[in-house]
Amino acid sequence: MALDVRVETVVARPREEVAEYLFDWRNDTEWIGGISEARRVGDGAFGVGSQVARVARFLGKRIEYVNEVVDLDPGRRLAMRSVKGPFPMRVTYEVDDAGAGTLVRLRNEGGPSRALGLLWPLLSRAVRRATQRDVDRLKRILESR
Repeated sequence: MALDVRVETVVARPREEVAEYLFDWRNDTEWIGGISEARRVGDGAFGVGSQVARVARFLGKRIEYVNEVVDLDPGRRLAMRSVKGPFPMRVTYEVDDAGAGTLVRLRNEGGPSRALGLLWPLLSRAVRRATQRDVDRLKRILESR
């Protein structure tokens, strides 16, 4: 069973401001609950091909992984895929104008390793809950500014 988690919210801030914050890896530890560390791998401008290493806790386990940017439309969309980690994942952040605010959509896609195959339905629910909490935290942070 493949993972495909989609969550969204409307943030009462301009799209450009939301995208600038959301797409900046240096903010990951502030709005993504499980992330304790985030750092760029390599130098140069942030764009397609850039990599971000993260350390997270998920279901009580320490997880290290590296995401690589595969699509970047500044102010609109950021998509990354895991190039190192416990299972293959793709995460997409999208922002669109929504009246005076911004519609934020996050999507996590992936599949289990053989070792996690039987546990995947439980993990999928945990990912959905964690992603919703992250989006709610993002909204609180940005709207409090």
